Amino acid sequence: MADEVLIIDDDARLAAMVGDYLSTNGFSVARAGTGRAGVDEVRRRAPNAVILDIMLPDIDGFEVCRQIRAFSDVPVLMLTAKGDETDRIVGLELGADDYLPKPFNPRELLARLKAILRRRGGTGGEVPRILHFGRLEIDPGSRTVRLDGVNRGMTSHQFELLLAFADNAGRTLSREQLMDMVKGAEFDSFDRSIDVHVSRIRAAIEDDPKHPRRLITVRGAGYVFARNQDDV
Repeated sequence: MADEVLIIDDDARLAAMVGDYLSTNGFSVARAGTGRAGVDEVRRRAPNAVILDIMLPDIDGFEVCRQIRAFSDVPVLMLTAKGDETDRIVGLELGADDYLPKPFNPRELLARLKAILRRRGGTGGEVPRILHFGRLEIDPGSRTVRLDGVNRGMTSHQFELLLAFADNAGRTLSREQLMDMVKGAEFDSFDRSIDVHVSRIRAAIEDDPKHPRRLITVRGAGYVFARNQDDV
């Protein structure tokens, strides 16, 4: 599985450029345009590394780094103003692993990113990649699902399907897309088996499977896994 990098930067053009460059070099990329959204995404996605800009529209990168370090040891590469030594020192004191002044060469960013990942053994420290959706936790490492801290049993196929939904939270997925994401004869033989597994997943993770609020049917299109489940 490719290392996932979260870019926290409100400059959409720069984030897209960096994201495309990292994607072509084997990384999986996620983005957040504000500091608070970035902290939430680190908590939810547990990425392998974070690229963090200091100048953000809500809270600055220093505060974002401080909040991330309160719960995660994920490697952080900070983007600082050119030649601003104070920013560099403060960032490192708050727990950033490295810094890069703007403007920068994408090749240098890639080299620094690979270096901090090597120092951390290629992962975000000892913090497991656990996906959080309100009261629901999905742990790919142990292949377990917990609701309110209680394990919810499901088959290997059902777990793979739920993980595909979670990795694409907020996006409507058709049966064909799901079968491409989750390979296996059980799915390939008949696409309606997706519906059966969805029903069983709902029985495991929904408070009322007949009125689902986490895994929702989109008529004529497929299913969507709710991104924001804080109130569910």
